[in-house]
Amino acid sequence: MKKSKWILGAAALLAASIIMAGCGGGGDKKPAADAKKGPSGDLMIYTSIYPDIIDSMCKPSLAKAMPDLKITWFQGGTEKVMTKIAGEINAKKIGADVLMVADPSYYLKLEEQKLLLPYKAKDDAAVILDKAPDGAWYSVRVCNMIIAYNSEKLKPEEAPQTWQDLCDPKWKGKLGMPNPMLSGTAYVAVGALADKYGWEYFDKLKENGMHVEEGNSAIQDKLLRSEYMAAMILEENILKLAATKNEPLKVSYPKDGVIMIPSPIAIFNTGKNPDGSKALVDWWLSNEGQEAVVKGWMHSVRGDVPAPKGAIPTKDIVANAFKIDWKKLADNNAEIKEQFRKRVME
Repeated sequence: MKKSKWILGAAALLAASIIMAGCGGGGDKKPAADAKKGPSGDLMIYTSIYPDIIDSMCKPSLAKAMPDLKITWFQGGTEKVMTKIAGEINAKKIGADVLMVADPSYYLKLEEQKLLLPYKAKDDAAVILDKAPDGAWYSVRVCNMIIAYNSEKLKPEEAPQTWQDLCDPKWKGKLGMPNPMLSGTAYVAVGALADKYGWEYFDKLKENGMHVEEGNSAIQDKLLRSEYMAAMILEENILKLAATKNEPLKVSYPKDGVIMIPSPIAIFNTGKNPDGSKALVDWWLSNEGQEAVVKGWMHSVRGDVPAPKGAIPTKDIVANAFKIDWKKLADNNAEIKEQFRKRVME
């Protein structure tokens, strides 16, 4: 892609990064202490990060790092946030200063519309996954679409080992996945799987009784109740349940490739607090900010921050990740969703 530096080659960069890492005047001028005080004012973030992660991790960490910056959050699924922004673009009144949603392809559309503010972050060189050359957006957290199963019902070797295993008749009627009409990560997964295996793959899933759920909670609950034997879901949901509630849900990393989604952060050029927004981007991409990302059960975009508890190393995921055509996802959103709807949901 001309405008962006995508996943191709990220495995080598990640490995190299891991190896190298150890991991005033007088007059009317403000005193030096004031200059170091940090960002202030009001700032609005639109995000698809889960509400419990915002409350438990984002808000406390940012309040400590930037106490004078008053941050307001609008939270919703990626599709809900995109719908809100579309209305605001039409009204020529975008309410967000900073955007953090899951679907990387959406940022390409915003970049084409010249709505993003280029900014080279302080830790630009440390970000070894996707980023715009001019800093218009940076990957800030890595979400991975995987296969989950209940370890009380299946041994690891009995669980589906590949995406194509979900078409095996032994799972008929016992499969679930999130709705790509509502979830940005599910949309990416659908587009990636259709590219790799053709739309016939989804015909097979429909024939095998794939259920489409509005949210991850329903999928998790049905896995726990054995209504589902396997499910397509985000890795972070399963890692969090296993670590915080000791639930028996486990991750199967598909041998034909994890669907890796390096979700970006960007600043709108219409924002009212550009200085605060730049400081926010700098914090999220710093070691401190990326460690907070990992505490939210997502992977870091830096090579010197370890994977979340219970996950395989990030470099192993990168090495075997799907090669995703982000431009195609950006340009064919409606068509991809309609194909899925007709083939799976009708």
